[in-house]
Amino acid sequence: MSEVATSHPSIYNQQVEIAIGGKEPCVPIIEWQEKFKLGIEPSDTHHQHLVMLLNTAYDNFVAKVPVAEFGAVLDELVDYATYHFNAEELWMRENGYPKLEEHIEMHNYFTRRVTEIQKDLLHERNNVPLEVLTFLAGWLSNHILVADADFSRIAASSRKAGVKIQL
Repeated sequence: MSEVATSHPSIYNQQVEIAIGGKEPCVPIIEWQEKFKLGIEPSDTHHQHLVMLLNTAYDNFVAKVPVAEFGAVLDELVDYATYHFNAEELWMRENGYPKLEEHIEMHNYFTRRVTEIQKDLLHERNNVPLEVLTFLAGWLSNHILVADADFSRIAASSRKAGVKIQL
């Protein structure tokens, strides 16, 4: 969720209402920021793509697209997240990251949550509520800024010690 959303919820809600009403362009649910950059490629590029996919899901929510179209975006989000998580976990494993199992569980939680949303859509129980999208955006930004940043600090220390680190 953007800093506006966390520091001024009423302003954020007004922006969402404006976006839903179609009076102004839709604001992203999560904005890519420099602080998300970890200095590890292609991880930074992967994270940027995940942010873009979440924003696409949000745009579809705002536009009230058909469930099938919304589901296709979630499929792409799960596929890309799985690709990214596998690459990241392999890199962590190869470089002896001490919190690997904890990190894998975080990835699994995200994937399970999106899969639950997909199942709800498939059974047409309901449309995805805004709270689910804000949860996913918050999870991703927190994961990058805390868990992935922790790994980035260890990688930076390894590079300083002369260990070649690449993802």
